[in-house]
Amino acid sequence: MNNTTAVLSRRHFIISAAAAGGGLSVGFHVPLGAQTLAGAAEPEVNAWVVVRPDESCVIRIARAEMGQGTHTGLAQLVAEELECDWSKVVLQPITAGQNLARKRVWRDMATGGSRGIRGSHDYVRQGGAAARMVLLQAAANQWQVPVAELRVDKGVVQHAASGRSTTYGKLADAAAKLPAPDAKSITLKHPRDWKLAGKPLKRLDTAPKVMGKQKYAIDMELPGMLIAAIKASPVFGGKLVSFDASKVLGLRGIKSVVKVDDESVAVIADSFWRAKQALEKLPIVWDEAGNGQVSSASIAAHLTEGLTSTQNVFADRDVGDAPAAIAKAARKVEAVYSTPFVAHACMEPMNCTVRITADRAEAWVATQNAEAALAVLANVAGLPLEKCEVYNPTLGGGFGRRGGSQDYVRQAALIGKQFIGTPIKMIWTREEDMMHDMFRPIGLCKLSAGLDDKGQLVGLQLRVSGQSINAFAAPHNIQNGKDRRQLQGYYEEAGDAQLGYTVPNLRVEYAMRNTHVPVGPWRGVNTNQNGIYLECFMEEVARAAGKDPLEFRRGLLTQHPKHLAVLNAAADKAGWGKPLPAGRHRGIAQFMGYGSYTAAVAEVSVKDGKVKVHRLVLSTNCGHAVNTQQIAAQVEGSVAYAFDSLQSQSTVKDGRIVDNNFHLYPIARLAQMPHIETVIAPTFDFWGGVGEPTICVVAPAIMNAIYAATGKPVRNLPLKNEGLEIV
Repeated sequence: MNNTTAVLSRRHFIISAAAAGGGLSVGFHVPLGAQTLAGAAEPEVNAWVVVRPDESCVIRIARAEMGQGTHTGLAQLVAEELECDWSKVVLQPITAGQNLARKRVWRDMATGGSRGIRGSHDYVRQGGAAARMVLLQAAANQWQVPVAELRVDKGVVQHAASGRSTTYGKLADAAAKLPAPDAKSITLKHPRDWKLAGKPLKRLDTAPKVMGKQKYAIDMELPGMLIAAIKASPVFGGKLVSFDASKVLGLRGIKSVVKVDDESVAVIADSFWRAKQALEKLPIVWDEAGNGQVSSASIAAHLTEGLTSTQNVFADRDVGDAPAAIAKAARKVEAVYSTPFVAHACMEPMNCTVRITADRAEAWVATQNAEAALAVLANVAGLPLEKCEVYNPTLGGGFGRRGGSQDYVRQAALIGKQFIGTPIKMIWTREEDMMHDMFRPIGLCKLSAGLDDKGQLVGLQLRVSGQSINAFAAPHNIQNGKDRRQLQGYYEEAGDAQLGYTVPNLRVEYAMRNTHVPVGPWRGVNTNQNGIYLECFMEEVARAAGKDPLEFRRGLLTQHPKHLAVLNAAADKAGWGKPLPAGRHRGIAQFMGYGSYTAAVAEVSVKDGKVKVHRLVLSTNCGHAVNTQQIAAQVEGSVAYAFDSLQSQSTVKDGRIVDNNFHLYPIARLAQMPHIETVIAPTFDFWGGVGEPTICVVAPAIMNAIYAATGKPVRNLPLKNEGLEIV
């Protein structure tokens, strides 16, 4: 895989070269006012910054790091305003308990929805700027000069008139005693003046990962720790009836067998392998709660009914009269697309280590929301929040699974509460992880279009029939039975997931059809399947109109220039319209999600059902680009995740998921990955996401290229349902 990145300025492409370097040591700690963390040996300039006598600058970040580079990007923004030496930056994570004790000075600790940077850039930059201001004020006080006469570069403060200079390290103690500046007096730099932010600096956490030294939650070790393996009802909604502990208690290393809750049982041992082996031998009786006959086929029938029903359906958008316009159109196009349940398949399975005593509860857990984990821990332990703590190491994958639901924290705490004072590390087996995910919702989409005698699109109607994430996880977000979240990417309003196409007659509907399978956010959430539905159908409509797919889309995007710009950027870089090697074909797609505009062009070949993706050109406009190297890495990672969605599915049989390990649930392999070229086209006028948006265009671009190669649209995923396989 030989990938390249281009940054598209307003005038031309600039190919990014080698990134500048910096150092980071990963540890974790902590109003803009100066305080000191309990037990800390050094005073802090403010909650975001500690400057040590050796000139190292400790930057504190609250968001989770799960491989997306959020810590590096946020550190860049703080360091930019601080004007420190990047080579001396040290990252110090904070805990949920510390944030609580400081009245949430670091604000929201949740990391998801591509909000890591776009949701906190303003106040972290203010933290860096406030620290710079008090450090300069300390120097001004020391020299008895106006602060306006001072300049700072890489942590060195200079007074040109007198020729004096000093460093942040020498000023830190005095600065820590000064009051915080008035927030209204803080002026942040314009991105055009950035020196560190906006640059492709190297990730600060790469070295320990490459060297195998990165510690994850699953690596946690504590004196006297025992290991728990857990099994929940294989049928969702089922209950635990009984188990016969006597059959395994005599096995080597087995300490106990416990009921966790009404749905699960755990074996406690001195090693994970022994706990796992014993759990497999444990006789368990389950009550399937009437869900044992549910299958993928019965779920599909349930969703199919939603495509034509008038019950539990709402129209989110209704412009003109789409049904009438389509009915009288010169040519009609209709299709139904389907996307399956898919799993998160994090490399680090769900796990959590807890230590609960009579007056203290602690958890070491990979979570995308440490504050939510803290709340769950406190609730189970029966202790006030201030008596609890959650430590959040680097996550071995998150993708939304470790976000809202903290089910694994709850399970570990329920087990730990039965072993007061003894640390318990609960680890899910890979099978448990794959069978008890919060899956991406299954869905069907029926689309109809009408073309006039000139091939112009005069009407478009689409209906999504599928499961609702909010119905499972956040019913308070469903208003009057209407759940707009499932229509991400089809919104009229700008800002997050806007439909870029302008159609004179448009109707967008959602039929909520829930199942017993738990669902949740999956990297990109609903923009993924909605992007597939719309962009693959637009390919069919363009061909029915006898038009080039790119030109057809361009004609519909004239009122949304940002959508059009990324489409053009991808097409230009890919050489759309230029000859290809024999046997290769192109496909194109554009979509918006998480505040960013994205487009993709794929080059594929197909022979005897074997699909080879040779090249992908991906364009993104995320507004402000904090680190172009990280953006490119996230775009490339999106390709791997999109490949998973093309070839994987979580199948339901007898009420349970049967694709319970990687031999049944294929994920992207290195040999499958194509040459990837990333075009970053920032317009510097908004803050968009990066980690999730691109996935929604990768899959439909590939599917459209397959259509170009075979003459047959791909409508049912995974690809094996169409007799296709990525090689």
